[in-house]
Amino acid sequence: MEISPLFHNTRPSWDLLPQEEAAFGILEELGIDYDRVSSDPADNMEKCAAVSQVLGVPICKNLFLCNRQKTDFYLLCMGPDKPFHTKDLSHQIGSARLSFAPEEALWELLRCTPGSATILGLMNDTEHRVRLLMEREVYEAEYLSCHPCICTSSLKLKTSDVLRKFLPRAGHEVTVVDL
Repeated sequence: MEISPLFHNTRPSWDLLPQEEAAFGILEELGIDYDRVSSDPADNMEKCAAVSQVLGVPICKNLFLCNRQKTDFYLLCMGPDKPFHTKDLSHQIGSARLSFAPEEALWELLRCTPGSATILGLMNDTEHRVRLLMEREVYEAEYLSCHPCICTSSLKLKTSDVLRKFLPRAGHEVTVVDL
């Protein structure tokens, strides 16, 4: 897998997709520093592991979930090696029968494609239909790594900047969960 060197506060020089342009735009607007690498599509956790080595921080596993009726949606940010058990999470958030949300909902609500789900996609959820869930270790970590709404770039952000600057601007709160 080809991975670029590390860039600091530098977006890619080529034409960006609209959702990627918006992700870099909001980081710049909020004064959030970031380190970035570009790569072949890092659309699964095995590929993300190689990117994580260059960034120096593990890329979060982001799962886009919904209830059986597809009326409640959740973005779960968790460590890459953490096992996911729907029963444990369902109990903590009071929602039974969690499953992966349809691709169409991922695009409609977060403007992300499969393999690119990211906390930065919450800027596109203007109706606040997605509830953000962060696994405790990710929430407490100094840095968080994610995609800018496309899996050919990966970012390293200070978790405190995400929590104190980005989430309030996006109009979202976080629910911390233990997995």
